Amino acid sequence: MEIILKEDIIGLGFKNEIVTVKAGYGRNYLIPFGKAVIASESAKKMLAEELKQKANKLAKIKAEAEALAEKINAVSLVIATKVSATGQIYGSVNNLQLAEELQKKGIEVNRKTIVVKDVKEVGSYVAQVKLHKDVTASLAFEVVAENAPAPVVAPAAVVEQPVAEEAEAPAAE
Repeated sequence: MEIILKEDIIGLGFKNEIVTVKAGYGRNYLIPFGKAVIASESAKKMLAEELKQKANKLAKIKAEAEALAEKINAVSLVIATKVSATGQIYGSVNNLQLAEELQKKGIEVNRKTIVVKDVKEVGSYVAQVKLHKDVTASLAFEVVAENAPAPVVAPAAVVEQPVAEEAEAPAAE
């Protein structure tokens, strides 16, 4: 007896598969409990049409995921966070912070799809964004200190020049 499964059954098959089973198993268990239907010609045509429509929807969803992946691959984020004197971050950078930064850039991503390793130091990192079972994007981000030492370097260079002029001025007198 041929039947079309309505759900996954271990040891028998997966949903929407046409399988052959013994008549008693099909008529007494699978069909009465709603786990399968008889594979008549009309049921097979309906299954084929349903699978065709489902394939079109899945292709559209995958295309949208690939377009979003291209946007994410092109983006590079900078996360500013509080840092100790030794360069350790207070806490860690997580997927919630990355999702918020992406949202600021105009890219909507569910934070649960972002996979990031433990980020506890300042530096450059890459996170994976799983948009679809076949589509994964790489999100490059850099963690910097909120009280960044980079601005301190620029004033130090400015301070050195006046000191050098003052040293020259007394020598000229």
